[in-house]
Amino acid sequence: MTDSKYFTTTKKGEIFELKAELNSDKKEKKKEAVKKVIASMTVGKDVSALFPDVVNCMQTDNLELKKLVYLYLMNYAKSQPDMAIMAVNTFVKDCEDPNPLIRALAVRTMGCIRVDKITEYLCEPLRKCLKDEDPYVRKTAAVCVAKLHDINAQLVEDQGFLDTLKDLISDSNPMVVANAVAALSEIAESHPSSNLLDLNPQSINKLLTALNECTEWGQIFILDCLANYTPKDDREAQSICERVTPRLSHANSAVVLSAVKVLMKFMEMLSKDLDYYGTLLKKLAPPLVTLLSAEPELQYVALRNINLIVQKRPEILKHEMKVFFVKYNDPIYVKLEKLDIMIRLASQANIAQVLAELKEYATEVDVDFVRKAVRAIGRCAIKVEQSAERCVSTLLDLIQTKVNYVVQEAIVVIKDIFRKYPNKYESVIATLCENLDSLDEPEARAAMIWIVGEYAERIDNADELLESFLEGFHDESTQVQLQLLTAIVKLFLKKPTETQELVQQVLSLATQDSDNPDLRDRGYIYWRLLSTDPVAAKEVVLAEKPLISEETDLIEPTLLDELICYIGTLASVYHKPPSAFVEGGRGVVHKSLPPRTASSESTESPETAPAGAPSGEQPDVIPTQGDLLGDLLNLDLGPPVSGPPLATSSVQMGAVDLLGGGLDSLMGDEPEGIGGPNFVAPPAATVPANLGASMGSGLSDLFDLTSGVGTLSGSYVAPKAVWLPAMKAKGLEISGTFTRQVGSISMDLQLTNKALQVMTDFAIQFNRNSFGLAPAAPLQIHAPLSPNQTVEISLPLNTVGSVMKMEPLNNLQVAVKNNIDVFYFSTLYPLHILFVEDGKMDRQMFLATWKDIPNENEAQFQIRDCPLNAEAVSSRLQSSNIFTVAKRNVEGQDMLYQSLKLTNGIWVLAELRIQPGNPSFTLSLKCRAPEVSQHVYQAYETILKN
Repeated sequence: MTDSKYFTTTKKGEIFELKAELNSDKKEKKKEAVKKVIASMTVGKDVSALFPDVVNCMQTDNLELKKLVYLYLMNYAKSQPDMAIMAVNTFVKDCEDPNPLIRALAVRTMGCIRVDKITEYLCEPLRKCLKDEDPYVRKTAAVCVAKLHDINAQLVEDQGFLDTLKDLISDSNPMVVANAVAALSEIAESHPSSNLLDLNPQSINKLLTALNECTEWGQIFILDCLANYTPKDDREAQSICERVTPRLSHANSAVVLSAVKVLMKFMEMLSKDLDYYGTLLKKLAPPLVTLLSAEPELQYVALRNINLIVQKRPEILKHEMKVFFVKYNDPIYVKLEKLDIMIRLASQANIAQVLAELKEYATEVDVDFVRKAVRAIGRCAIKVEQSAERCVSTLLDLIQTKVNYVVQEAIVVIKDIFRKYPNKYESVIATLCENLDSLDEPEARAAMIWIVGEYAERIDNADELLESFLEGFHDESTQVQLQLLTAIVKLFLKKPTETQELVQQVLSLATQDSDNPDLRDRGYIYWRLLSTDPVAAKEVVLAEKPLISEETDLIEPTLLDELICYIGTLASVYHKPPSAFVEGGRGVVHKSLPPRTASSESTESPETAPAGAPSGEQPDVIPTQGDLLGDLLNLDLGPPVSGPPLATSSVQMGAVDLLGGGLDSLMGDEPEGIGGPNFVAPPAATVPANLGASMGSGLSDLFDLTSGVGTLSGSYVAPKAVWLPAMKAKGLEISGTFTRQVGSISMDLQLTNKALQVMTDFAIQFNRNSFGLAPAAPLQIHAPLSPNQTVEISLPLNTVGSVMKMEPLNNLQVAVKNNIDVFYFSTLYPLHILFVEDGKMDRQMFLATWKDIPNENEAQFQIRDCPLNAEAVSSRLQSSNIFTVAKRNVEGQDMLYQSLKLTNGIWVLAELRIQPGNPSFTLSLKCRAPEVSQHVYQAYETILKN
C-alpha cells in the first residue's frame, strides 16, 4: 500500500494518539506515527506540540526514520528554538556515525536549521565533516558553510571555515571542488568586496581538471567561476578555451551556455590572426544551433542569448541563417525573436533567401508577426543597399494586397527607405497616396504626412492631401499634429503663393487652439521664422537631413559587453544588467570583458572593431533605457559644426543677442519674398503668460531671454527674511539673505533700529558649523544707528572657520553684539552658496565616479510644477554653478547629467530626467556624503522655481 493513507485520517484527539504511538516500544509503530506526523505537517496542521516526542525518535539506526525526524526538525526548529537545542547532542553524535550517509544527513539538516542559538553548537561537528574522509560528507559540508554564512557571517569567519573552504578547491574529488566553488561564489556575491575566490593559474588548473569529472550542475558552478577570472595573457586565455571547448557538446543546455560565456569572454583576448581564433568561431556555431531544437521555452532563452552573441560577433552564425527561419508551429514569442536575429544576420550573400522568407511571413494570419515581418523587409533594405530595390518592390506588392495593417506598416518603413536613399525610389509616392484614406494608426499617418511634406514639389495635389488631414487636427495624436505642422510649413516654403491660407490655418491651430506645449512652441518658432527671416526658415526647415543608420536597435556597446558576461542568466533574457531588476542591488557587481591584448589590437579591422573603438564604420547606436547613464563618453556636447557662426560679441554679452543682428531689427523691415508683406505676425493675445508679456521685442520674449537666463548675474538670491525680530533683541531687527557672486560668498544684512536709543559698537560672530562658514571681515557700521534708521550692509564670508556637523546640516548660529547687549539667532543658509565655480567634471571622470559611488548612496527626488524645458533648466542651474556635463535624449526624455562641487571638496553628481510637456522632473543624486543630497535637492527646487 502507498503512503497516501497517512493523508486521509482526520480524527479528533489525533495528537494524543500520535503522542502515545511515538512513545511506543515497537519500532514499526514509531515509524508509522512519525509518517502520520509528517503527513499532518505537510497539509498544514500544527503538530508542534509533539516536538519533544518526535525528537526522542532521533535515537535510531533506521535511516528512513532519521530522515523523517530531521524533516520535522527543520520545519519546527524556528518556532521552538528552546526545544531544538535538545537535538544538538544527536547531531554531534550523528556527525561521528560510521555511516557516511548519516553523517552527511546530519550536516545537511544542521545547515537548514536557521536558529541563532543553535548555530554555535554546530561549528565543531561541521569542522569535522569538512575534513571527513568521505567525499560525500565533505561536499555536503561545503554547502553547509554557505548556509551558515547566511545566518551568521561573523561566526563563519571567526571559526576559519572560509579558509577550509578555499582548501577544498584543491580536493581530490571533483564534486567536492564544485560544491566548494559554489559555496564560495555564493558567499562572494553577498560580499563583493571580499576577495574570497582568489583565482590564480594554479587554482584555475585544478578547476579545469575537476571540470571533466563532476556532475552537470558542478560543471556550471565551475564554468561560472572561470568566467570571473581574467587571464594574464592571450596564451593563458587560449589554453583555458581549449580545455573548456569540450563542454560545448554537453547534453545540458545550461552547461553549453556557461561554456559559451567563458569562450566569448576570453576570445576578447585572442588575436584574430590566430588559426585557433577561426577554429573557435566554427566550434561555437553547432552547439548554439542545437539549442534551437529544444522545446519552445528553452528555444526562447537560447534565442535571447544568441541575439547578444550575434550583436557582439555576427561572424559566428553568419552561415546558419536557415535555422532561424520560422516554423509554422513556433509560438509567437519564438517567431518574433527569430525574426530579429534574421535581420541581424542579413547580408548580401543571403538577402534573396531572407526576402523570400519575409514575403511569405507577411501573408500569415498572426497580426503582430505580420507587422514585424513587414518592418523587417524595410530594415533589410536599409541594411543591405543592393537589396533595396527588391525590398521596395516587395513592399509595393504587399500594399497591393490592401490589407489595412500591412499597408500601414509598409508606409512606415518606406518613409525610412526614402531617408536612407533620397531621390531613388520616389516613383512609388503615387501608389502610397492612393492609400491615404485607409490609414488610421498615428505612426502610419505621421509617416505619410512626412512623405507628402518632404516631396511636396513632386505631388500635384499635396495641398489638398494635407488639407484633408487638417480637418480633424484636434482629434489627431501629438505625433501626427507635429508632423502635419512641419509638413505644411515645408509645403509653404516650396509653394508659397498657393498655400498662404493653409499655413496661416495650421499655425493658428497649433498656437491658439492647442494645449500641448511642444506643438505650441514649434508653431511659434515657425511663425517667427516665417515672419522675420524666410531665408533662414528655408535653411532650417528644408535643411538636408542626415542619412539614417542601419541598425537603430543595437544594444549600447558597454551594456552589451556587460550582458555577454551574464550569458545563461536572467540578465541575458531581459537584456538588462542585474542592477536594473535585482532589488536593493546588494551584491550586484558590474562585470566587463577583459581588455584586448596588444597583439590582438594591432590586427583589428574596422568592420569588427571592439565596442567603443573609434571606427568610422560602426553604426550609430540608440542607447536603451536599460542603461540610462549610457556611455557619456560618446556624447557630443559641443555646438553643431555646421550652421552660421555666432557673432563673437553676442556670445560675450551673455544671452543678449542670439542671432547677432540686434533683436529690434527682427520685427522691423521684413524682407519681402516668401512671407511677403501680407504675412501676419503671431497675435500677442495668444501667447501663454510664460512667454513674456509683450511680443513687441520679437524673439527676445519668445525665448524668454529677458529673464537673464544664461547671463553672468551670479547664483539665485533669495529675498531677505527677518532673522531676528525687534521684540527679541531689544529693538534691533535683523533681516538678511545669502549671496554668491563670482566666487565670493556674502551675507547681505539689513539692520533696523526700532528702539528709542542710538545703537553703536556692532560686532558679529558665528558658531562652528557644518561647512566652516565664518565672517571674512568685521561687521563695519561706520555711523551710529539712530532710532527708526535702517542700514544695509554686505558681510563677506569665507569657509575656513571651525567645522562641526550641525542638525540640520545647513544650520548657522549667529551672535550679534552692540552697545545694548548680545543677541543670538539661527538661520538656514541655502546650500547653493557653497557650489564652487570649478564644479564641472569632465565626462570620463563623471562616468567613472558615478559607477564608483555605491548604489545605496543614490537618492531620488521629484521636482514638481516646473514648466521649464531642458535648455532653460541647464542654463538656470549653470548660473548657480550646477554644470551640465552631458545631455542626451532617451525615448523622448531629456536627460541632463550634472556635477557640482562644494567648498569642502565634496562632489555631487546628478541625473535630471525631463519629459517634455510634463512639469515634474526626476532628480537622482549620487554623492559620497549622502546626507548632503536632501539639501542639494532643496537647492535645485529653489533655483528652478524662482
